[in-house]
This record gives sequence, structure tokens and C-alpha cells, in this order.
Amino acid sequence: MVARKKTNKRYYRLIVWFVVLVAGGVYALSRIQMPSSQEQAVNANQTIAPVILPSPDPEVTFLLPLELPQLIVERNQQVIVHTGYTVSYNHDWRIPNWVAYELTDQELIGDQERSNRFVPDPLVEGDPVVTKDYSNSGYDRGHMAPAADMKWSEQAMKESFYLTNICPQNHNNNAGDWKDLEEMGRDLAHQYNSIYICCGPIVTDVSTTIGTVRKIVVPQAFYKVFLRQKADGSWTSIGFVMPNAPGNRPLMTYMLSVDEVEQQTGIDFFYNLPDSIENIVESDYTISDWTTSK
Repeated sequence: MVARKKTNKRYYRLIVWFVVLVAGGVYALSRIQMPSSQEQAVNANQTIAPVILPSPDPEVTFLLPLELPQLIVERNQQVIVHTGYTVSYNHDWRIPNWVAYELTDQELIGDQERSNRFVPDPLVEGDPVVTKDYSNSGYDRGHMAPAADMKWSEQAMKESFYLTNICPQNHNNNAGDWKDLEEMGRDLAHQYNSIYICCGPIVTDVSTTIGTVRKIVVPQAFYKVFLRQKADGSWTSIGFVMPNAPGNRPLMTYMLSVDEVEQQTGIDFFYNLPDSIENIVESDYTISDWTTSK
């Protein structure tokens, strides 16, 4: 798969989301409210209608964008489109349900410096999380879409520090196994030109929170799923789930099929693939499809 230029990529995303919003009047389960910005936000509990676009193969029609999932359980969400990623923000938990984006080999060559300035998301509705809410919590402000994946754009780098992209994360996990998984994603994008990524927290108990004013739920675990197209045109996927706790284990110990990750998260990943493809690639994983030269 050939990596696209970033300017074209953002223009494409805006066109896709414009069509989504038009279709939303028919398919939406609740009202859509758009901010007066080039970026777009979809209100809580919104069902996003898939957009049917032709694929390179005239025999197959794809529903795009491929990286976007959908909730299959009732859960609060506001979907916000940023330059480098899309986030489903949960106002009840004050963390994302999911964060999704495509990462290309071309994007990895950027040299934008890390921002390190955590700020409220200007598109979030209601009372946004602020960085002070994490003060003295004992948890890192853990990125879901990592800053190192956003070096191709100053704006994308800035937006990766929006607190809608952040979760309370155990420091050892954030700086250890989770970091290794983030680096694996970049290695995969470099080797295979393009991969689709969706990641986020797993919440099974909402009783553990941080913050004195705005209660932020601490996840029990984190997940990440990858999808890519192989040289022969077929598709392959893999998933990972790791506890939000100290650990120093090989990444293969966290590997699962995407179907298994769906069962733990209540999220339908890669549903924009045709069912005949999705059902096969999500049911199992092949480790050799996800090896890198590093």
C-alpha cells in the first residue's frame, strides 16, 4: 500500500467526514452538533454511518475509513476528528473509549519536536479535563495516540497532547511494555508502508479515580489493535491487551486475536471492512505477519 501525502490525507478525511455528517440525518441515533471549526465533533452516543467508497479492487467495495471502530455496547461518547487521529471521548469516564488513526511510513520521517504541553481539548463539550487533574495522582498522563507518531505535523503534535487522548497510566507500564508496543507500531509502519491502529483503555471498574474536581476513571488495562494489507492484497490483524500495572514481559505474551479484544472492550474494530474479510482476519492472528526487521 502506497503512503499518501499528508496534505491529501487530511483533505480526504475532511471530505469523508462531510459525507458522514450528511448521511447522519438518516442513520444517526442522536443529534449531531458541529463546531465552527475545520475540525469536526460528533455528539455523545452518535452512531456513525459508514461511507461507501470504491476500493482499488473493482470486485470489492470498502467502507472507509478503515481505522474507525464502533461501540457495540451502550456507552457515552463524543467523536472528535483531529489532524492525526480520531477520538471517541467518554464524558462519564473523562478518558477516551478509543483513539484511531492510520500511520504511514512517510509520516515517520517527520522531525517535529515533542510538545510536552498537555492542554484541554478545545472541541470537547462540557467541562474538559485539565492537566491539574493529574497532579499528585501517582499516574502518568499516558498517550493513546503517541506523540512520536505525530512528528510529521506541528498541529498533529500539539493535538496529541490534548487530554482527550490521555489516560491515567501506571508509570512502569507507560515507560515499559506500552512504550515497546508503540515502538512496534512505528516499526510495522516503516516495514509495511501503512498500518491502521486503534487503541484505548479497558474499564471494568469505575471506582478507582483521580482528580478532586473532575473524577477521571483509572483503567484496569489497555488495548491496541493493528490492521494492514499484505503484498498479495489480503488483510491481517492482531490485538494486544496489557494490564495497567508494572510489567516487563515479551509483547507476545499480550497478543490476542482482534475478536478476543472486542469481547473485552465492547468495541467492533475494522467494521468498515467487508464482513467476508473482517470475519476471517479478526478471528485469529499470524505472528509472522507482524515481524519486523528490527
